[in-house]
Amino acid sequence: MTTTVVGSGSWGTALAMHLARVGHEVHLCARDAALAARMRDMRENAVYLPGVPLPDGVHPTHETAAAVADASMVIWAVPSHGTRATLRDLAPAIRPGTVMVSATKGLERVTWTRMSQVLAEELPSGCPVVVLSGPSFAHEVAHELPTAVVTAAADGDANARVQEELRGRRFRLYASDDVVGVEVGGAYKNVIAIAAGVVEGLGLGHNALAGLVTRGLAEMTRLAVALGGRQETLAGLSGLGDLVLTCTGAASRNHRLGIELGQGRALAEILAGMRMVAEGVNTAEGMLALGAAAGVELPIAEQMAAVLAGGTHPLAATEALMVRPQKHERH
Repeated sequence: MTTTVVGSGSWGTALAMHLARVGHEVHLCARDAALAARMRDMRENAVYLPGVPLPDGVHPTHETAAAVADASMVIWAVPSHGTRATLRDLAPAIRPGTVMVSATKGLERVTWTRMSQVLAEELPSGCPVVVLSGPSFAHEVAHELPTAVVTAAADGDANARVQEELRGRRFRLYASDDVVGVEVGGAYKNVIAIAAGVVEGLGLGHNALAGLVTRGLAEMTRLAVALGGRQETLAGLSGLGDLVLTCTGAASRNHRLGIELGQGRALAEILAGMRMVAEGVNTAEGMLALGAAAGVELPIAEQMAAVLAGGTHPLAATEALMVRPQKHERH
């Protein structure tokens, strides 16, 4: 089948490579025409995944509207801040019935809307949306290392189709109908990863890191359940699994950003040196807004938002978490 991947960063490129390996003809859409041309000529994405050859079935293009019109399935890998505007431009070209796979983890700024909601609002009617999430570094997928992820959708037939079309020897997919839980886990873990990086950058030790990650899981679970998700979802791949990977893996952009914050670098300086988006920077504020509306206390997100806004020193934020009133562990 013909599949289109919109977004040529590391994750979109890795997914395009995987799809080609399992038999798809894949349009890999780049916003930058020069990048698309370089990928076609060099047969690799030297900017985001250098040194990994593109399979023959991957066809880089700048003609995104034509590519989505030709596809029976579209993989959406555009950063959250650009999703609505990009999709609004492309929606007239997307055929009704096209399966949309949301591979973006984050919230839309200001509205704090989940990505599947943004897609549903902008797509033509009759286009089912399936969320793809879980512990998955792009470079490991590109190198065909074993990866297990989750697909979540209200439409069971669309979910089963995505599982079947994306399955591979080294790429396993589990199904869920808890779209809220999967998306909240995939977005919130980036905030906790920044906090974990801060702990590491400050040299506070493994005890502190373990406590932070565990309480981070409790925090993201509380919010997901308050928004309509299920507790068990957050104990799975899209919650705990993704949280562990992002809080400990050296390739995590959010974790690396937190380390540098803990070491005293300014946020603006860190972001200026990053080629790819660290979604957790925007997500912290959004999670606080969602938590306030749902009446849920989110102390880690609150402290990270204050650090990212420049109002609190990273060390003061960690100390504030330690001196909070004692509570039962279930809360």
